Amino acid sequence: MTTVAFVPFQDLAKTLLAHSNEPSGDGSHDISHLQRVWKNAAAIHAEEGGDAEVLFAATILHDCVSVEKNSPLRAHASQLSAEKATEILTTLDWPQTKIQAVAHAVKTHSFSADLVPTTLEAKTLQDADRLDAIGMLGVARCFYVAGRMGSALYNPADPHASERPLDDTRYAIDHFRTKLLKLATNFQTATGARMAKIRHDRLQRFLDEFTDEI
Repeated sequence: MTTVAFVPFQDLAKTLLAHSNEPSGDGSHDISHLQRVWKNAAAIHAEEGGDAEVLFAATILHDCVSVEKNSPLRAHASQLSAEKATEILTTLDWPQTKIQAVAHAVKTHSFSADLVPTTLEAKTLQDADRLDAIGMLGVARCFYVAGRMGSALYNPADPHASERPLDDTRYAIDHFRTKLLKLATNFQTATGARMAKIRHDRLQRFLDEFTDEI
């Protein structure tokens, strides 16, 4: 396992990943996702501040309980991860105040949970995680997940959902309008919002070009 991408918390990464690793077969939520979210979180932290250790632990543990996109438990995934993160950090003798801070960040990071983060670390994690869902990475993850779920690329009779309701459980391209294109308007930090604008424009450009080709 490589932890070089987790500078300056490589040792903590090894410890937390050893406790939290839960193989799911989901390549959109694997260690590379954690590396990218930490890269985003570190960039936001550099400008916004906050407790870097709490932020890092929350980043590593934010998906420590794996729940599939089409599971009825999906909206509870972040709560389950927060509970597991609390257990893990308790066994490592972390202070209760820091454990609670990590748990809050993990619990409120999720789009599906629709909870409001109240701490800087929680706001930073939510922004960092959502950055990974837009831009070219968002495009890649969208179609990867659609493939895993058995979805079609788009509805050939009505690709733009002009006369039908959007249905991203059946058509990958519908997910852009049901979720992805909405994400950039709800960022919590000024730094995250600035980064999101760049990725949102890439997302829109992809959709425009995809539309042209079909």
